[in-house]
Amino acid sequence: MPRLGTRKLYYLLKPKLNELGIKLGRDGLFDYLREHRLLVKPKRSYTKTTDSRHWMKKHPNLVQDLHINRPEQVFVSDITYVESAEGVHYLSLVTDRFSRKIMGYHLSENMTAVEVVKAVKQALKARVTSDSLIHHSDRGSQYCSALYQAELRKNGVSPSMTDGYDCYQNALAERINGILKQEFLLLKCNSFKELKRLIEESIQIYNTIRPHLSLGMKTPEEVHKKATLRVRVAT
Repeated sequence: MPRLGTRKLYYLLKPKLNELGIKLGRDGLFDYLREHRLLVKPKRSYTKTTDSRHWMKKHPNLVQDLHINRPEQVFVSDITYVESAEGVHYLSLVTDRFSRKIMGYHLSENMTAVEVVKAVKQALKARVTSDSLIHHSDRGSQYCSALYQAELRKNGVSPSMTDGYDCYQNALAERINGILKQEFLLLKCNSFKELKRLIEESIQIYNTIRPHLSLGMKTPEEVHKKATLRVRVAT
């Protein structure tokens, strides 16, 4: 995790610091890293991967005022571009809105519905509950396609989409894209195959090791497993 933020780094280091009798607070760690020019500098980049100007049916936004209180209540999906020495590739991600766990992903050479749908198939296969589920995305042609919508219907999933192109209505999905690209995928791989392996490793670390401020410094896997267990016990 070469670009992990200082607050998360301190959370991971604190038990070891205490064990060694080293008194160093979070602000002290900030000062130390700043002094040695080790603080992470934020990166900002934007490439549009959505084309919502098409004739296919768009679905209403079902999550705008929805209270998210359990895992596998809402999946959010998005596509981002990634590069290797062989060119530009596309990463499709499906994330659980409650736990922030990446449930499904697929790296492809293009953004066709045939490729993008593979990520949601993986996510649906990884489910551990059978409660109602909403799939939320932008209004891109891949998500509106007959192929993608048929997969949702087959699994009893309700489609939901942003109102026009508004990235804030799918902010979590875009945030996950940013974390992977700005914290993990830092070096250009030599090939599609090498990039695919790096993405697999990065998602594993993201799900099981990287703490999240929004999850009380828990990992997505911890939160997802604990919450789904509670749901199954309750039913």
